[in-house]
Amino acid sequence: MASITHRRNAVLGAAFLMATSAIGPGFLTQTATFTNTLLASFGFVILLSILLDIGAQLNIWRIIVVSGKRAQDISNAVFPGAGYFLASLIVMGGLAFNIGNVGGAGLGLSSIFGIQPEIGAIISGVFAILIFLRKEAGLLMDRFAQLMGFVMIALTVYVAFKTEPPVVEAIHRTFLPEKIDPIAIVTLVGGTVGGYITFAGAHRLLDAGIQGEKALPEVSRSSVSAILIASAMRVVLFLAVLGIVAKGVALNPKNPAETPFEYVAGNFGVVLFGIVIWAASITSVIGAAYTSVSFLTSLCPNVQKYRNRWIIAFIVISTVILATIGRPAAVLVFVGTLNGLILPIALALILFAAYKHNIVGNYKHPLWMAIIGWIVVIAMGVLSGKTIYSYVSGFFG
Repeated sequence: MASITHRRNAVLGAAFLMATSAIGPGFLTQTATFTNTLLASFGFVILLSILLDIGAQLNIWRIIVVSGKRAQDISNAVFPGAGYFLASLIVMGGLAFNIGNVGGAGLGLSSIFGIQPEIGAIISGVFAILIFLRKEAGLLMDRFAQLMGFVMIALTVYVAFKTEPPVVEAIHRTFLPEKIDPIAIVTLVGGTVGGYITFAGAHRLLDAGIQGEKALPEVSRSSVSAILIASAMRVVLFLAVLGIVAKGVALNPKNPAETPFEYVAGNFGVVLFGIVIWAASITSVIGAAYTSVSFLTSLCPNVQKYRNRWIIAFIVISTVILATIGRPAAVLVFVGTLNGLILPIALALILFAAYKHNIVGNYKHPLWMAIIGWIVVIAMGVLSGKTIYSYVSGFFG
């Protein structure tokens, strides 16, 4: 009975780890900004991105669990050296964005307690470190991710209810949009399953001993649940912002996602948003550190032996950079572009692996799932390539 309970907790924990890794300060800002520009039609973008997210994540989680190998090992088995390349992209992107996550946590504590954001960032970094100092760090991480996920969604549901959004209009435009923004779709897909995020839950399942073809039904449910949890937060924040934008309220350009909270409850609303952004940021700090280091464990024996110490070092480096020199904008933009390329590269490698018997054995990967996966690879690859071209042209132009 204990092992069954442990397994269920691990499956649920993996879903929440992935979901809360996706819901970071960037997630909140993107949702508010696109709602402001697309209004009710943003519902269509959310719906389409959910379908693409599920397609990408189902492919990645299933192959990782069936093979019993982490993504970098699968990649090396597909093309020698590809795993090292993928790991370097994940770690670079994870470290850069973790600086932003720590910064978001600092802003959250600043809103709650009125302290300096840098002090809040240091306190948040110490809090995350304390989790990995515990012997049962994995279990504690799972429980904390679940708790913070519920807190974020519950508070945002309350605000969405109070702003009285035009729900009927939102539903109507979700299926019959007035305008469609392809960049918004790619941004949402990349922000939900891009970079290290989609691997967080899958690698957590392997660490919990859940692998093999027999585990596929619960793995599929967990992977879809993870997307739906993150999307639930996206939807309720969309409705909260839509409620005030429809009334003609202008969003705060410095912190657009905070505006509906402040509109509903004034100064107390700022505190509520502080709780939400802290919960979103601290879980992303934990998820980014855990997943980034998981890409090094099988490539470097020393990392596997002292795994929690490496995770702590990852958090310390992110916190020190944020507290001393702030967010290096140029680095974040450049690595953010690389992060956008991680999904099509990683997903393509996983899809190639799905048909290699030395990786998945006799497992038969569903054709419809592979087709959806390749659609995501092509769409994200083309648009990420355009972004890189624009960045390089601007840099040298």
